[in-house]
Amino acid sequence: MSLVVVGSVALDSVETPYGKRDEALGGAATYASCAASLFGEVAMVAVVGSDFPKAYHDKLLQRGICLDGLVVLEGPTFRWTGVYQGDMGVVRTLNTQLGVFESFRPIIPDSLKRPRVVLLESIHPELQLEVLDQMERPELVAMDTIRLWINQKPDKVREVIRRSDLVILNDEEVRSITGENRLVRAAETILSWGPRNVIVKRGEHGASLYGEVGPFSVPSFPTPQVKDPTGAGDSFAGAFLGFLLRGGNLRSAQRIRQAMVVGTVVASFNVEELSIDRLERVTLQEIQERCRFIRESTAFDEVALG
Repeated sequence: MSLVVVGSVALDSVETPYGKRDEALGGAATYASCAASLFGEVAMVAVVGSDFPKAYHDKLLQRGICLDGLVVLEGPTFRWTGVYQGDMGVVRTLNTQLGVFESFRPIIPDSLKRPRVVLLESIHPELQLEVLDQMERPELVAMDTIRLWINQKPDKVREVIRRSDLVILNDEEVRSITGENRLVRAAETILSWGPRNVIVKRGEHGASLYGEVGPFSVPSFPTPQVKDPTGAGDSFAGAFLGFLLRGGNLRSAQRIRQAMVVGTVVASFNVEELSIDRLERVTLQEIQERCRFIRESTAFDEVALG
């Protein structure tokens, strides 16, 4: 298996100024896996309850996502309810019901223990470490986390970072885990802990890469209408890694920079509709067209001052 994604699958009830959806297919692992599946094989390790809709299970299979690591337990599936207002820069969580996710202990099937890449989505850092202990020398370990774990388990989060090759966090999380206000200094601090590269997601302002092949920044695609930002960061990570794997060399500077653009573009499609609706329909041609737009909009001739 090329890529294994470990994280959450959820039933999301989301309201935005552009619509409302009850118990839509969601969760970090869902968004990342669906985005990665656009470019190649991916397996998901997660847990759902006995009430998880068969239609959603079939939808993931139709995406070509390997579900050998998806465990079904007796009880309710993880549910999340949130509301976006205004410019939708911040979501207000109304309700979280962990269900079977509360007792989730990821067990990696033997068939998935030797991936080229593993993506640790934002589950408890101790569970992330348990996953790494089960894996057999992946070429690249990528990790994400959330502010909750940074506040409650900062030492464990740092331990996961030290064991990772690529850290993918948003700007608030980078500042929080390091105590540095300037993103450059915060990224340098994280790099000093051991990872080869750090990606800072900056929402509508794009994403920045620091480390072996950085600094490098990509602007966000000017999406005309954002209907649901849920899962944008996860779809970025999944698309980044899926595209990177498609090229073979995981440490190619050129390929990593291209993957930054691809991740940004796929995230721009993700936010155009609720849940994974847009990810289900996006084509490689559409992705390539937006990549070309970013390339042309950021290119310029050498500046001559003499």
